[in-house]
Amino acid sequence: MSTTEITSAELLAAQALASQVKKEITGNILPYWMERMCSPDGGFYGQITGQEELHAEAPVGNIMTARVLWTFASAYRIFGNPEYLAMAEKAKKFIIDRFVDPEYGGTYWSLNPDSTPLDTKKQIYAIAFTIYGLAELNRATGDAQALEYAIMLFRSIEDHSFDTEKDGYFEAFTRTWEKIEDMRLSDKDANESKTMNTHLHVLEAYTCLFRVWKNPLLEKRLRGLISIFEEKILGADGHLKLFFNDDWHCGYDIFSYGHDIEASWLMHEAALVLGDPAVLERMDEVVPRIYKAAMEGFKENGGMIYERSGSHVDADFHWWVQAETVVGCFNLWEHFGSTEGLENALMCWDFIKAHIIDKKNGEWHWSLRAEGTVNRDDDKAGFWKCPYHNGRMCMEVIERMAQIA
Repeated sequence: MSTTEITSAELLAAQALASQVKKEITGNILPYWMERMCSPDGGFYGQITGQEELHAEAPVGNIMTARVLWTFASAYRIFGNPEYLAMAEKAKKFIIDRFVDPEYGGTYWSLNPDSTPLDTKKQIYAIAFTIYGLAELNRATGDAQALEYAIMLFRSIEDHSFDTEKDGYFEAFTRTWEKIEDMRLSDKDANESKTMNTHLHVLEAYTCLFRVWKNPLLEKRLRGLISIFEEKILGADGHLKLFFNDDWHCGYDIFSYGHDIEASWLMHEAALVLGDPAVLERMDEVVPRIYKAAMEGFKENGGMIYERSGSHVDADFHWWVQAETVVGCFNLWEHFGSTEGLENALMCWDFIKAHIIDKKNGEWHWSLRAEGTVNRDDDKAGFWKCPYHNGRMCMEVIERMAQIA
């Protein structure tokens, strides 16, 4: 969409949104992690509960640490604050020193509080996030070591996880890259060998890596991942299918609205970074179709509910789903000229301000429950609760508005 197609009212509304989210990320989200989650041993604590209780004895997750790395590397690239770079470099060192497996490659799933290995399985989802963070640090600073380790982890995924016969990536392995009985990313997932979620975040990681490393195999795999989403993961109804066996058969009737809307813009971003006009032309149809399906979960209050599984609807409003909704809607406005997209992004931001941001203690609550109460039972910061979704939403809006202006 050219700037001549943007009305003055739309531009003012989008500029106001960018101004507000800049205050949110720099004044609330990032300070919480810098002030509350850094441990004295050079790493990070594993958990702060929804009741603001620090659990220094909690395990420390690879995903959380990699997401901290990505968030602060990206924040340094955008804002130039040296404190953000210090956090990113702290996370990088912690990952290289503690999470990277020096013997078998890849990364450990979790550490004990003393930073020794706890769960040494190789979960491709977590390794992908580590690539994402390291590649972003290289993008922000030119850090050669970060790129070296990102490439090494890329090769680990390609050597051990890529399915050379039926395409795609297998979920998880033992420390020595053997088959593992329990491949699940979390307790709520199906124990299947291939999942939408892992492929989405391998796509995300490879897109970021391709920005800084124009490798032929990486380009081939990035193209392949886009095709996998188009041909195997995306259903005829516009929703993403979630769990698959080796042969890409899905026997589950689950819609994850947050993943739908997140995939709509991550697939588009991958196509934009790839820069192939033919792929971008396909996205002209795919992105609005996924967006339309995702918005089945968007409610009149401006919030996006979690998921539908068969006839059961989980109508809670999770923090990360709201963040991805803002970006996905904003993307539809920016690139596809949808006024509705901007309106929905603004509505969701208003919902976030009213219900998700913790104005007293900082950061964001895990969710607003369907009946309207704030969820303080789940983490404020921890294994799965990181500054990545909400921080990225803020930075996406800021960067996109800078390009438009």
